[in-house]
Amino acid sequence: MENHNDVPRLPRKRRSLAQELVTVLSEQIRDGMLKRGDKLPTESAIMEAHGVSRTVVREAISRLQAAGQVETRHGIGTFVLDTPSPSGFRIDPATVVTLRDVLAILELRISLEVESAGLAAQRRSAEQLGAMRAALDALNENTARNGDAVASDFQFHLQIALSTGNRYFTDIMTHLGTSIIPRTRLNSARLAHDDQQQYMNRLNREHEEIYQAIARQDSEAARAAMRLHLTNSRERLRHAHEEAEAQRG
Repeated sequence: MENHNDVPRLPRKRRSLAQELVTVLSEQIRDGMLKRGDKLPTESAIMEAHGVSRTVVREAISRLQAAGQVETRHGIGTFVLDTPSPSGFRIDPATVVTLRDVLAILELRISLEVESAGLAAQRRSAEQLGAMRAALDALNENTARNGDAVASDFQFHLQIALSTGNRYFTDIMTHLGTSIIPRTRLNSARLAHDDQQQYMNRLNREHEEIYQAIARQDSEAARAAMRLHLTNSRERLRHAHEEAEAQRG
């Protein structure tokens, strides 16, 4: 039976299939093929149209959610949000492939998110704090069952940016997308010679300290907790990078 679907099928053996699907769907949103409020096709329809597995479809949708392009309403479906500006600044996650790349992203995050945490502590509303708590609970739940925590990790940091009341913090975070989360490209626990559970427990504690400082509206403590969290991540990866360079030399 001939397939008359004019949606382009995904090229193989280039970037990950999930990222290829993200690219295709993002282009459809940007070009107006999928408009704000439109419901995405079902998982089965996307699988058939692009020749990918259900796991790939779910990962791609998770990345689109983290980038703020779609939202999933449980029991209803996934819907398109605002169309991103084609000229907007964005780091393509597919280009964040080495330790050096991730270290550079972490340096950018430190300069941005330390102040974001401080402002969030001063300005957050009770509703925003609740959204932050929900994102953190989802993150903890995903890490406890060894699930994909990238989207919920990003959502926690995005909720902090939203709580600043400064849309430019939110815009930059949204444009960066999940490329800001090192675990999207690297197994940080393995590189740092850490036990996976110990590593995740440490990250959970660091996130909890950030949240508690914002909840107390202690801006200096929030800045300090965010700086510690991101600096710890950077130093763990820097150490791994130095070891890799030494072994290569």
